Amino acid sequence: MNGWHKSRSWPDARARRFLWAKLAAIAILIGVASLSGIAQQASGERSEGAENQRAVLTGTVSAAGKPVDDASVRLEAPGAQPSLETRTTAAGAFAFSDLPAGSYTLSAEKSGLRTRRTIAVAVSEGERKHIDLALESSSSSPAPAMSFSDQPNFTVSGITDWTAVGGHGSDSILRTSEDLAKETLALKAQGAGHGTPDDADKNDASESKLRAALAAAPGSFAANHQLGEFYLRSERYRESLPLLQASYQIDPSNDSNERDLALAYEQTGDPKQARVHVENLLKRGNDADLHRMAGQLDEKLDNPLAAVKEYQQAVSLDPSEQNYFAWGSELLLHRAVWQAAEVFRDGVKAHPKSPRLLTALGTALFAGAVYDEAARNLCDASDLDPANPEPYIFMGKVEMAAPTSLPCVEAKLARFAREKPDSSLASYLHAMAISKRPDFSADKTATQQVETLLSKAVSLDPKCFDGYLQLGILAASQHDYEKAIQLYTKAIEVNPQLGEAHYRLGVAYDRLGQREKAQQEFQLHSEIEKRQAAAVERERREIKQFVVVQGQPATSVVQ
Repeated sequence: MNGWHKSRSWPDARARRFLWAKLAAIAILIGVASLSGIAQQASGERSEGAENQRAVLTGTVSAAGKPVDDASVRLEAPGAQPSLETRTTAAGAFAFSDLPAGSYTLSAEKSGLRTRRTIAVAVSEGERKHIDLALESSSSSPAPAMSFSDQPNFTVSGITDWTAVGGHGSDSILRTSEDLAKETLALKAQGAGHGTPDDADKNDASESKLRAALAAAPGSFAANHQLGEFYLRSERYRESLPLLQASYQIDPSNDSNERDLALAYEQTGDPKQARVHVENLLKRGNDADLHRMAGQLDEKLDNPLAAVKEYQQAVSLDPSEQNYFAWGSELLLHRAVWQAAEVFRDGVKAHPKSPRLLTALGTALFAGAVYDEAARNLCDASDLDPANPEPYIFMGKVEMAAPTSLPCVEAKLARFAREKPDSSLASYLHAMAISKRPDFSADKTATQQVETLLSKAVSLDPKCFDGYLQLGILAASQHDYEKAIQLYTKAIEVNPQLGEAHYRLGVAYDRLGQREKAQQEFQLHSEIEKRQAAAVERERREIKQFVVVQGQPATSVVQ
């Protein structure tokens, strides 16, 4: 046996090696083919996923700083959509995947513990969002929206680049929400003027008398301060500054003069010096107005994290309409939209007759894709002050950008047009609201009404390029391309950077067979879009985004 085995072992081993080599080659070919198929399948999946990306929401649940396992976490969508529920792991973690873009409410509970309140969450396509929830004893009554004595249900813990945040809906909606956030900062309180910290002590002496008093006593604190204050109230800030500086040198302990000096520094473009004097004043006494001013200066000094804490402190000391508005606006500017909405809601509860708080709340809700509620708040703001154009302008922009027609807006904009018959903007916004009706294109009466309103808008203001653009779109929808070309051309004459007008003009030329002109307009449209997109990205990068821990009350702030 051994001899036979030895004599046969060499050729058998050689044959086996040959066979294994063939099998390996076949396996490699099969593997390559399989990998190619997998790659093609993965590529197809990525392509399909790119068209319909789903969001992922993760988070943790804790109580007294420790993770809570087996807690029930509930995610609810508005309307008739079914709610989703999951349970936390031993580490207190939870996850909801494959979520469509939209707005949700999130809550958690376990055996006598629950979240202090439901948390509003909005996710965009493909977004991965993390939310930390804190449980409290459910024996206590549910906490209402924050009053001035409550801590907010969130903490602003840091700042990040704007690309980490994302938006909701189309880029058009995101741009509109960003523009409205900036415009919110300029909203004025009802009946408010500029004034100064010492408005109650206004000196009605004439400038000539004050100058004469200073000439007679140039080393007098009172003479320098009174003339400096006179110029400050008159918004002649550069004239006020050297006088207030002189009076500060004479008496640096005078709070009234140092407040004026800080304001003069701010208004003349020196926030750093202004902040030094505000800090001096805060060391001598805790004051809500000073904290609000400190917040304004910190924002100008590119320190939004310090600014938002100063605004929060201002509200805790004095829950005034002005302080709520400043705090919420700072959150909104830095894209903490849900937290801004929370602050504005609390402000509205404390000051229900404030049109600008309602307008700001509508802006924050729109940024969070809660379109119908946003519209209702803007409509309420217009009812409080029907003569104020600002709520109408905001609701008009929201209506144009929103995916569908919004409740109450058309009726309010119709009122705006009635009350402002000489306003081109009022006519234009009313026309755009009518055009958002679901059956607009099939309603000849509505289309005629829109055409009449748009024609009125451009007649009242020949520079109303949006009016010409919309009239052109209306003409093109009726296949009157010659008329559409005239109107698009007029819009471009008024605003050469109106990219959409160039694009639509190209389409109209193409319909009439004028291919060369069409191509020129398409090229112009492409160039304008690239420039504008680059400008928008630069602006976004200049505004830092707040990193917010939701469901975790803020700790102490500056005292």
